[in-house]
Amino acid sequence: MLDFVIRSQAYPPKRPADARARDFREIAAPFVPEQGAEQAARCSQCGVPYCAVHCPLHNHIPDWLRLAAEGRLREAFELSNATSTMPEICGRICPQDRLCEGNCVIEFSGHGAVTIGAVEKYITDTAWAEGWVTPLEPGPATGRSIGIIGAGPAGLTAAEYLRAAGHEVHVYDRHDRAGGLLTYGIPGFKLEKPVVVRRLERLAAGGIVFHQGFSVGRDADLAALRARHDALLIATGVYRPKPIDLPGAEREGVVAALDYLIASNRADFGAPLPSTFDAVGKRVVVIGGGDTAMDCVRTAVRQGATSVQCLYRRDRANMPGSQREVANAEEEGVEFIWLSAPTAFEGDPVRAVRARAMRLGSPDASGRRRPEPVPDGDFTLEADLVIQALGFDPEDLPLAFGAAELRVTRWGTLIVEPATMMTSLPGVFAAGDIVRGASLVVWAIRDGRDVAAKMHAWLAAQAPLERAA
Repeated sequence: MLDFVIRSQAYPPKRPADARARDFREIAAPFVPEQGAEQAARCSQCGVPYCAVHCPLHNHIPDWLRLAAEGRLREAFELSNATSTMPEICGRICPQDRLCEGNCVIEFSGHGAVTIGAVEKYITDTAWAEGWVTPLEPGPATGRSIGIIGAGPAGLTAAEYLRAAGHEVHVYDRHDRAGGLLTYGIPGFKLEKPVVVRRLERLAAGGIVFHQGFSVGRDADLAALRARHDALLIATGVYRPKPIDLPGAEREGVVAALDYLIASNRADFGAPLPSTFDAVGKRVVVIGGGDTAMDCVRTAVRQGATSVQCLYRRDRANMPGSQREVANAEEEGVEFIWLSAPTAFEGDPVRAVRARAMRLGSPDASGRRRPEPVPDGDFTLEADLVIQALGFDPEDLPLAFGAAELRVTRWGTLIVEPATMMTSLPGVFAAGDIVRGASLVVWAIRDGRDVAAKMHAWLAAQAPLERAA
């Protein structure tokens, strides 16, 4: 260990930008064993591992880095897998630069962080290849039935832990495939779909029952599901796009980011791509500066857009998305127009975006400097497809689920009792983005792990219930 003093930081090599921009495969090759061991050996094994502290799952990062450096990959995998249900997925899509790697002690010393995410991906991909990933083994049957609404990372994580505890688990999801944003929201160049599919197949083989194409409110209301199960978990995530209140926002060619990404990911599975969401030959403008915006600009490049521009009202240093993703996008030909905000959309179908230059003024309540318009800073961008990537709000679940007594915050997220993670309805729990608001996959996994433990404890204290057939 401590090789950071003699060995430089290195990430897996990326494919050339012009080659990778023509397909949806992941952009980087995996570490070979020598590279994985060498990079893991750069860990300083510091006494206070800030990497683990700043990981929402509190993964035992220095410990499995040491095992990987020593070539003890199976032990490294078992330790990694002990705290995370999806380590190879987190290794691919977590913003490590803002979490573990961004808080690495040797990063602070100027030597460059340990490439934790790449090593995590390498360890678990090796485990899958070598057959070390064991089947999901249900515990002794408890006779309890649990329904989970939402097959995203929070719901899937809770399902795995609850099935391992011996409960019967049913997962309901509106889409035709499970996985939530892992399947339909994240492009293949960041997370290839077979990586998700093998996780889903493992859960199904372990006895978790998936009800796909099932919409709560349409196929059954919440009351019907409560009667069917001893406990419910709501883990729907947040999918409603934040509105953009500008002239022309309703016109043809102005689309929501998630609708665009879902259509593109469905096409990866063989579905036809509607022309509305096909960027081929089009001038594309994406509005927003988060990771979803980065997914959209890089997808448009791969679809064959004539040009791709990204408008963001703050500067590069103040954008919420991953700086690594910005760099990847720039390499692939995306133009970023910083300190700019749209003011209107022209044409129907859309033909242009009117915008205004911005500057950063005094800090707002959050401490971030507030964008303000520059006098006489108006300009126009030609556009055939405009993608709004301004974030997500919760859907109106009390209305959609036919459960007016389900309490929500003023933002529409579900209110839960912190100690139990239970909603205002007895036996109905909630976790993930539908409670905390739009966040990271790793936080959804953490919430799924936590709520599973609380649901198991609650069920153990309950008398058996009569359930509908």
